[in-house]
Amino acid sequence: MLERLKRLMPSKEALQGSRWLRWLGPGLFHPRLWHMSRRGIALGVGIGVFFAFLIPVAQIPLSAAASVVFRANIPAAIAATLVNNPVTFPAVYYAAWRVGNAMLGRKGKAGDAPVIPAPSEVAAHPHPGTLWQRSREAVAGVGTPLLLGAATFACVFGLLGYALVNGAWHLRVRLKRRARLRKRARN
Repeated sequence: MLERLKRLMPSKEALQGSRWLRWLGPGLFHPRLWHMSRRGIALGVGIGVFFAFLIPVAQIPLSAAASVVFRANIPAAIAATLVNNPVTFPAVYYAAWRVGNAMLGRKGKAGDAPVIPAPSEVAAHPHPGTLWQRSREAVAGVGTPLLLGAATFACVFGLLGYALVNGAWHLRVRLKRRARLRKRARN
């Protein structure tokens, strides 16, 4: 599985040519950031999943920058951002909005969402200030629970990703060690 992961990860050269990551400079290519270690991979996955759920844009550059700061595996962080993609965005952010509403003590049903004024209402409305206020309230009514839910998802799933990779790595090492010891005992 580790070999398959290595094949799927972007190469160092591909990332060196990226205009989005060039600003990180030579620190981006420190050998520790590309080494396949338990700590680096687990931390990279945690960072990538965190940014995948937190924001819908610029996930890859932000996860790469955070990986440089925390000395995590960059390819693992970049690959982990793909957990949340354009296909899963609607379901994930709807669930985040529902969770945010629940955390704020609101009902959070689809019919409870604030309605943004329609273009026909905008044209017919005599007071633009009132319309602006209603639009701001509508966006705030959706934005606050969505931001809270997305931040919750990012923290929970980021920590879960870190723990799962760390646990799977430990399990793999233990099973290999056990198999090696059995083989020695038979010989």
